[in-house]
Amino acid sequence: MRLSTAPSDAGKRLDQWVHEQLPQFSRARIQEWIKAGRVIVNGERQRPSHPVRQGDAIDVEPAEPAPLRAVPEPISLSVLYEDTDVVAIDKPAGMVVHAGAGVHTGTLVNALLGHYTALSTVGGALRPGIVHRLDRYTSGVLLVAKNDAAHHALAAQFSARKVEKIYLALVHGPVKSESGSIDRPIARDPVRRTRMTVRKQKGRTAWTEYRVLRRFPAFTLLEARIGTGRTHQIRVHLSSIGHPVAGDSLYGAPAKVQGMPPLGRYFLHARRIRFRQPSTGEEIIVESPLPPELTEWLQKLGGIG
Repeated sequence: MRLSTAPSDAGKRLDQWVHEQLPQFSRARIQEWIKAGRVIVNGERQRPSHPVRQGDAIDVEPAEPAPLRAVPEPISLSVLYEDTDVVAIDKPAGMVVHAGAGVHTGTLVNALLGHYTALSTVGGALRPGIVHRLDRYTSGVLLVAKNDAAHHALAAQFSARKVEKIYLALVHGPVKSESGSIDRPIARDPVRRTRMTVRKQKGRTAWTEYRVLRRFPAFTLLEARIGTGRTHQIRVHLSSIGHPVAGDSLYGAPAKVQGMPPLGRYFLHARRIRFRQPSTGEEIIVESPLPPELTEWLQKLGGIG
């Protein structure tokens, strides 16, 4: 189909403009079309961020939607805890939890389906068992529900903020106070859609508590506890007080640290989670050891000060 821009459209991002014309399709899906060459501007391929101009002729060739069901894959998993209702996985950095824009294989869900014949169906066919998530480059403990009753019970605990989630984060700069809290709402950045922000007054309530575990000349190792589970919460909150997480260039961390090897991920690890077993109500605490690559990075960091 061919679409044309109006004078008022000048300067809008290409993906935004196409989404406005075809709101029945998600912006993420439209971005996939643009990257695949299914959106052509004046006869040429462009990037999703390309600014459109008045009078542009834009040809759009919609693609068939991605498969609506995740498939099993033979991917190894590290299990930290398991009972009849719940399994706690030690998620490695780099693994996506479930299929999304541009990622349809190699996810935690694909791995789970390769290991378990029964998982909760509450999250739908693309997210079986998934009660909560971790960012792609965040490692650590993540709970998975084996049945629908367990899923509902765990979701209620998360909603009521009765699940304790403890993270380890290495941040840039000396954090002044030995402990503190950040209570600032989080919203999607209207300009850079891959980011979240605390600068908009309207956002979802979010709070993060932290305490200092160890100090380095140019870094601080923190323990962070969150009572809400907003997208990128710890990353955006710590960046908002001037201390971005090491390796997190999206929120202001430098790409390189002098004298140190590339980190290749965020220095953010879901260390511990505490919840009530869905059937018995017993308190369960699951801990994940700091991954070797983060342990080694800390050791090297301590040796250059």
